[in-house]
Amino acid sequence: MKNILVIGATGQIGSELTMKLREAYPGGNVVAGYIKGAEPKGDLLESGPSEEADVRDAARIGEISDKYGIDTIYNLAAILSATAEKKPLLAWDIQMNGLISVLEVAKEKGISVFTPSSIGSFGPGTPADDTPQDTIQRPTSMYGVTKVATELLSDYYHVKYGVDTRSVRFPGLISYVTLPGGGTSDYSVEIYYAAIRGEEFVCPLAAGTYMDMMYMPDALRASIEIMEADPSRLRHRNSFNIASMSLEPQMLYEKIREYVPGFRMRYEPDPVKQAIADSWPNKMDDSCAREEWGWKAEYDLDAMTVDMIARLKAKLSRDGAL
Repeated sequence: MKNILVIGATGQIGSELTMKLREAYPGGNVVAGYIKGAEPKGDLLESGPSEEADVRDAARIGEISDKYGIDTIYNLAAILSATAEKKPLLAWDIQMNGLISVLEVAKEKGISVFTPSSIGSFGPGTPADDTPQDTIQRPTSMYGVTKVATELLSDYYHVKYGVDTRSVRFPGLISYVTLPGGGTSDYSVEIYYAAIRGEEFVCPLAAGTYMDMMYMPDALRASIEIMEADPSRLRHRNSFNIASMSLEPQMLYEKIREYVPGFRMRYEPDPVKQAIADSWPNKMDDSCAREEWGWKAEYDLDAMTVDMIARLKAKLSRDGAL
């Protein structure tokens, strides 16, 4: 039986991962941890326990861990890349002071911890194509700085204190369930919404701006599989490259037009988002994840687009947004 606390359970990843974990571990407790003002609703609220849990409050995280016998924490609390550039001190506070709180509780109580890293942990000096698992990481954004520090601190707690820390470097994530907020790769979700609503899409990145993308179902599966992996096979822990599709805006646009022929897009690059995207890799090499715990993406651009369009149409129709 697994007893899991998901911190940041009402965010883009957390809202879907919490439900996926409840499906995967029906005999245990999967607790939706949230901050005040972002309380769970609907199925997320009704399908399992929830608790207010600010990632920076170690005492509260400890109380919840004791109450539910928590053995694994998914620490998803984060300020995303574009927002982090506007609020760098808040990003540091949430990402780093929050992580310290989680790791200290984990050290005391023998809890395993998943804290995702990101493609943003790389920088302009990193090889852009087939970015190796182990390579230079000198990011130029606050988001990237905190992600590199997250990887190092998680490894430190494993080596120094034996905490079972594991992680993946997420590419840009595409989902029909919850809109993202403040990320550089957000356009890859917003473009589908615009297409289904019959709106012209204004792309905030320039044509030819490649980055790794992944459909959310693959990302959720990776988050669970890495925590279930045989630790004796893991030569790396924090953090594994995982990859699926290397895309640039025109590729998404042209694929969507195969299913929504009248769709239109124009480019108006946002300087902050463009600078961040230009510092990220075009395509990561995920061979270590494949070798060490059997990672393999299931969705390509076409399969994702077919599913996104069908599910978004159904969702927006239900919500009266079409």
